[in-house]
Amino acid sequence: MEHQNYIIKGVGGFYYVKTADGVLECRAKGIFRKRGLTPVAGDNVRVETEGGSPVVAEILPRKNVFVRPPIANVDNFFIVVSTVQPSPSTLVTDKLSAIAVDKGAQPVLVLTKDDLHSADEFAALYEHSGIPVIRANAATGEGLDAIRARLDGSLSVFSGNSGVGKSTLLSALLPDVRLETGEISKKLGRGRHTTREVTLYEAHGGLVADTPGFASLDMASAGNIDKDDLQFAFPEIARLFGKCRFTGCAHIAESGCAVREALERGEIGETRYASYAELYNEAKERKQWQK
Repeated sequence: MEHQNYIIKGVGGFYYVKTADGVLECRAKGIFRKRGLTPVAGDNVRVETEGGSPVVAEILPRKNVFVRPPIANVDNFFIVVSTVQPSPSTLVTDKLSAIAVDKGAQPVLVLTKDDLHSADEFAALYEHSGIPVIRANAATGEGLDAIRARLDGSLSVFSGNSGVGKSTLLSALLPDVRLETGEISKKLGRGRHTTREVTLYEAHGGLVADTPGFASLDMASAGNIDKDDLQFAFPEIARLFGKCRFTGCAHIAESGCAVREALERGEIGETRYASYAELYNEAKERKQWQK
């Protein structure tokens, strides 16, 4: 990671690129606009000099790219969920984790406010999901070591709705960086017209993104998964691929469905399956132009 040129932040047509010689302020070559490509934070890039100034000349192959927040090459996708106000939504959590898996990022569930209301019940819903669950408390330090271990050598994003404690958690993980707690985005309306963009910070051997003004719901509405790909975005359903009686089984009402049989045996969580079914039906109704 240290040896690559990567974009820390992009603001108003300028891209701040971390290089071996420090951070360079670059414009992007005109070719990107012609191709309909936009460099984003997390992109590994090739820098050239043009007219005496550094420019982003090429975006190296991406592992993935997210639209909201605009960021590329994400390894870990932390979903911060509070056990109490705001109450957790299994559907939003499951859609976010599915988007992460679909894009090749590792979803990690971080449960906060366990001291106010036990996280046992919500954590149990993910017992068979294959998604790691970490209980975190920024005040006591619980769970922070487990999160830090995952940051090492990775680019990580933290997603969470207002009030779940995402900013407090990030401040505890990045003590040298003063993160604003979202007051600015509240004043200006959620993420609208704000000049504040995604910024990457070096921390614990990896890179952590601060994504101000973005809520889980924005991310959930930005990521549509094709109905045929959805089964692969739920790890506990994906592992049963090819075991149903019929090829192309949608795992909704077909007979001889290995997924529904696993659900009956309690090997797939009921809320997880309900989320899959709801997202599948949504995807089935989605028109071609909405994809």
